[in-house]
Amino acid sequence: MLRHLLTTVRHRSTTALYNHHHRHLYRSASYKHPKTPTPPSPPKPPKAPQKPQTFTFHDVTWEDPYSWMSSLQDKVAMRHMDMYMEQEEKYTEAVMSDTERLQTKLQSEMASRLDFDLSTPPLRWGPWLYYRRVEEGKQYPVLCRRLASLNEEFISHKSPSAGFDFTSGKRIEQKLLDYNQEVERFGGYAYEELSEISPDHKFLAYTMYDKDNDYFKLSVRNLNSGALCSKPNANRVSNLAWVKDGQALLYVITDENRRPHRIYCSMIGSTEEDVLLLEEQDETVYVNIRHTKDFHFVTVNTFSPTSSKVLLINAADPFSGMTLVWESEGIVHCILDHHQGYLYLFTDAAKDGQVVDSHYLLRSPVDCPSNPRIWESVFVDDQDLVIEDVDFCNSHLVLITREGRNFGICSVALPLPGGKQAVHLRELNPQFLPLPKHVCKISPGPNYDFYSTTMRFTISSPVMPDAVVDYDLSNGKWNIIQQQNILHERTRILYGTALSSAIAEKSTNVKNSSMNDVKSEDDNLWNDLSEFYACEHYDVSSYDGTVVPLTIVYSCKNRKDKQSPGLLHGHGAFGEILVKQWRSELKSLLDRGWIVAYADVRGGGGSGKKWHHDGRGTKKQNSIRDYISCAKYLVEKEIVQENKLAAWGYSAGGLLVASAINCCPELFRAAVLKVPFLDATNTLLYPILPLTAVDYEEFGYPGDIDDFHAIRKFSPYDNIQKDALYPSVLVSSSFNTRFGVWEAAKWVARVRQQTIYDPKHPILLNLMTDIVEENRYLQCKESALETAFLLKAMES
Repeated sequence: MLRHLLTTVRHRSTTALYNHHHRHLYRSASYKHPKTPTPPSPPKPPKAPQKPQTFTFHDVTWEDPYSWMSSLQDKVAMRHMDMYMEQEEKYTEAVMSDTERLQTKLQSEMASRLDFDLSTPPLRWGPWLYYRRVEEGKQYPVLCRRLASLNEEFISHKSPSAGFDFTSGKRIEQKLLDYNQEVERFGGYAYEELSEISPDHKFLAYTMYDKDNDYFKLSVRNLNSGALCSKPNANRVSNLAWVKDGQALLYVITDENRRPHRIYCSMIGSTEEDVLLLEEQDETVYVNIRHTKDFHFVTVNTFSPTSSKVLLINAADPFSGMTLVWESEGIVHCILDHHQGYLYLFTDAAKDGQVVDSHYLLRSPVDCPSNPRIWESVFVDDQDLVIEDVDFCNSHLVLITREGRNFGICSVALPLPGGKQAVHLRELNPQFLPLPKHVCKISPGPNYDFYSTTMRFTISSPVMPDAVVDYDLSNGKWNIIQQQNILHERTRILYGTALSSAIAEKSTNVKNSSMNDVKSEDDNLWNDLSEFYACEHYDVSSYDGTVVPLTIVYSCKNRKDKQSPGLLHGHGAFGEILVKQWRSELKSLLDRGWIVAYADVRGGGGSGKKWHHDGRGTKKQNSIRDYISCAKYLVEKEIVQENKLAAWGYSAGGLLVASAINCCPELFRAAVLKVPFLDATNTLLYPILPLTAVDYEEFGYPGDIDDFHAIRKFSPYDNIQKDALYPSVLVSSSFNTRFGVWEAAKWVARVRQQTIYDPKHPILLNLMTDIVEENRYLQCKESALETAFLLKAMES
């Protein structure tokens, strides 16, 4: 048709076509403007069946038309659910069909940024170097080790020759466990939760997820022969700890509600029954075990809503009983370790009857004669220098600290001075170790080798790929052991001593009184991307005057002043610090001019215990209002263009974002909710998946009338605005998630039912692949869909 029209036009008088004054005369009656093709009508969203059911609690009555979606035991309801999920999948595909090429491009971008060296940096423990590597063409890694004495200059784990010593003619690599072979045992894929090598390096205890039975199964493998031990052979295992120098294994199993409640001891190689050491029959009590860094003791932690306790087992004689060494009211955080005759306890329990805002360190002699045991404070409280975490080796105590927004690592020589008086940390001449800019998280490595002066940490920053760093505490030198290559021409991956020694020569033996003064001689050694991506911090005043930290990241080259779209992340639960480290998939948005922002709202971590408590339970509205305040700040300060702000929340962060949308739907253009917690009222009242005491502490216990009314007020599913225009929302969930897929499906159906549904602002439900983290390319596919959705929403 178009070709015919063009031919007709060419046959017109060329003179007339160039004569401006008479051009309109040559529009013959037979000429017709080409009709604009009628755009295809947008796909219609599926309508979920409504089967209203009435609920009453605390004299409050409400109706839920979609409660049938969570009736897992109703086969008819589940058949309807399957059909409905299929319709939702087709609708999402139809709405996103015009972004297929974009998704392919984004997936290619993200895949190209993956670190192709899938090996973990070697970890020295005693005489061995342990590491995991992925063989070419294989999906899962292989756990390997080699004697450090045979290969001090450990450079490569990929080439076949790396496992062979040509001088001695011997193979120096030992394969301990091939997870590709475990696939056949465990439902088609290998997902490991726990793995512990015995202190004598003879056995490996590990738990693998059994998909068919939905629990983790314990196995013990002889590392010399490679054979599986006949016992222990336990199911539903949640914790492990070696005792008797590796001759016996303690393990914890859960009940049918996934509550850890029993501790067993199994003698390796014995045919006798495993011995039950402890059983907690109270359904509110949870049990956890861990060995101390020197393997002298195993600590038993028990938690309930009313109390927290720490008991001690002598690892040399696990059958000699348990000794209560500490207890506190309520659920508190407590980690106990041992060093040369002293027990060290790191906790945030109330001190002298007063609630504290941060953790502190206590110590007590192992052979303390008093009952109850006397605990002494190690350090004088310092409001400016907060201790976030601790780690031990035989020669040093290492502290992860925070001053305001600035994180640091410092080490103190052991043993600590005698005497019962607490000391100021700075009196002990702490050695602060060099760090890059904008550190947002410091994670201690496994650090199994208690007698080594080298300790490993992972350093995270919003403008730097995670760096795995080894610090030699005896001299302050540091080696970057592994860091992802993002900008090929400007960064590097460092493995082993051959490459990292160059850095060690440049690093200095730093001893400073303030961590803010510690600078490396060459910041470029950190593969810092701040030359290309800026990181800025803001203080946002919330509705009640509370100052909320806001972090933004953007591309220096691609940011459009006052015209940039933005993506605001939030979580605000369980006292967890919001993940702000560099994520390579976000580079696709940053390079397209987006602002990526992080709101550290109340309920999260990083600002003390009170910050967490002020955003949980009956105070959950603080989290939501903090997030809204940060969103408004971004728009009002023109950091993000008006009507170009998107929201992103994961798990409990999904509750935060969905609640913010309920309050201010016009504030957001789009949102991504990943495995979100959306149906708080019903989930807390009638849990389908087992909930823990921590869940009720965080969101409220509906049996308490004040908690119940607070839950009703913030529950996203129960507060959807009627006849309002909601932003575009992509909800991703899975059948194998903590917050079931029915929560996402119910919320999606109800939003479409109650709001003004505009096809240009679609509400989509995406079913994710189960355990997607095990396949990085599937992860790229999910991220590409999210990113394409956000880009499409901003352009609509």
